[in-house]
Amino acid sequence: MFKNKSPRPNRRVTINVNEAPRRGGASAPKLLAKSVLILSIIAGVILIIFLTIEGLGSLILHHKKTSLTKNSAFASKNEDKSSRNLEKKNDELIKKIRTLAPEEVYIVIDTAQNVLYLRKGTEVARKVVVSTGSGNVLTEPSGRKRTWTFDTPRGEFAIKTFTKDPKWVAPDWEFISNGEPIPRKKEDRIQEGVLGDYKFGIGNDIYIHGTIYVRMMGKHVTHGCIRVGDDDLMAIYKIAKIGTKVFIF
Repeated sequence: MFKNKSPRPNRRVTINVNEAPRRGGASAPKLLAKSVLILSIIAGVILIIFLTIEGLGSLILHHKKTSLTKNSAFASKNEDKSSRNLEKKNDELIKKIRTLAPEEVYIVIDTAQNVLYLRKGTEVARKVVVSTGSGNVLTEPSGRKRTWTFDTPRGEFAIKTFTKDPKWVAPDWEFISNGEPIPRKKEDRIQEGVLGDYKFGIGNDIYIHGTIYVRMMGKHVTHGCIRVGDDDLMAIYKIAKIGTKVFIF
């Protein structure tokens, strides 16, 4: 007879429905967190680089501004010094004129104000508006590379020459400044009527003369000469002579 075997007890299997099945890779939340962390690090690095560049830019800009300020202050200081020196020289020359003022008629030219005075002793016989040197510098673009500075000279002079109905023999710089070829013949340089009725030479090719550019009176526009209007030029002609003193400051 067969023996009855007691049945095996039933095993209970417990399944946790909340537990996700395990896989070989990381879970989705972990991947998301890792991505966020990497992006944060990259953003931080970019921000640091941007702030560094901005800081360097500000530093460079500040340095340039400081340099410009120093240079401007230096230039302004030099200009003030030059201006003071010029004023000092002018004051000294004015004192000299008063000390050495001739008893006869003499001429005083103020280039800063573009005014000519006909004086006798301490009295002013006539005050005249004139034009004087522009101060411009012209350099020959080719050839000998010569340079001319169109200033009216300062100092004590005297009338040395006198010419009626003068003709102007234009120098090289006249043609160079106009971009024209320099003439080889003297007759091609002669211009009539541009110097007025008279010219008075005081040396070094500097003249007191008339002008056709009457609208430019009172301005610094000449190549160094002193331009005078017709009526005033006639007044100078009537009382000036060879040897008449000319003081320019």
